[in-house]
Amino acid sequence: MSTEALQQQIAASSGWIQSVKAEMAKVLVGQELLVDRLIVGLLCNGHILLEGVPGLAKTLAVKALSGSLDASFARFQFTPDLLPADLVGTMVYNPQSITFTPKLGPIFNNLILADEINRAPAKVQSALLEAMQERQVTLGDTTHKLPEPFLVLATQNPIDQEGTYQLPEAQLDRFLLKVSVGYPTREEELTVLDRMATSAPTYQTQTVASPAQVAESRRLVNQIYIDPAVREYIVDLIHTTRQPGRIDPGLKHLLRAGASPRGTINLALTARAHAFIQGRAFVTPQDVKDMAPDVLRHRILLSYEAEAEETTTDQIIARILAKLPVP
Repeated sequence: MSTEALQQQIAASSGWIQSVKAEMAKVLVGQELLVDRLIVGLLCNGHILLEGVPGLAKTLAVKALSGSLDASFARFQFTPDLLPADLVGTMVYNPQSITFTPKLGPIFNNLILADEINRAPAKVQSALLEAMQERQVTLGDTTHKLPEPFLVLATQNPIDQEGTYQLPEAQLDRFLLKVSVGYPTREEELTVLDRMATSAPTYQTQTVASPAQVAESRRLVNQIYIDPAVREYIVDLIHTTRQPGRIDPGLKHLLRAGASPRGTINLALTARAHAFIQGRAFVTPQDVKDMAPDVLRHRILLSYEAEAEETTTDQIIARILAKLPVP
């Protein structure tokens, strides 16, 4: 397919994105970056981790997204006493037939909101691994496929908050994006005050998109062109996280580990989705630079020296992007 033809198809099939944004804007003030990243997750069929202090509308954003899509939705409130069976289900004994039958858990929905995921212990968090990676759940000796689409949208408070657990690295790598949710601006907070300072705030959104529209958009996202120079830029960026000293000697001792090949794949895929949202049939280096912080934030490990200097992963990613030559 030519670039011009693909561009026309993108324009014709991406209308649902603006409709979803408009619906979410009815209950969500500001947070344009957060909304864009949620849509990128939909287009890439990837899970998203939202991190921020309490009260920044992380849960509200996910509920608004689910309300604007014609898809099933389930919300888990993660607590220290939650059990894996509460998520995925269990085998129930039937004394009449003397058999065990599966009782599927609420994870068998299209959109899963794992609220405050880092308040549950590692055993519960690990129960999500098979579902997130393989999109299936095994109960007894039977494997059950999860519905399509299936997305885990998890929220967490920073790990230095009381009563939280650090997520295992293996689970973090399953998330396509880790989005850092910040405070609203002064003007946005005034709007929040006017809209929400009531005993009955409006949280309802209308269904404006279907799974079929999302599936068609995903098909087009996979066809978006990535120039060989941009492909090399993506690989160079990932390799620089593993050997940062080659472009900036000051970074040499600040990282213990760089991003895995899954980071390379996800950076290319999210750059395509970012181009799709912009209405383009090709990826630019700016698409890569825009998505790099959210793709790499949870995939590079700081050294003890970096932690002692209070250096963040975002600062390191910004230094790498500033130093790495752009095609």
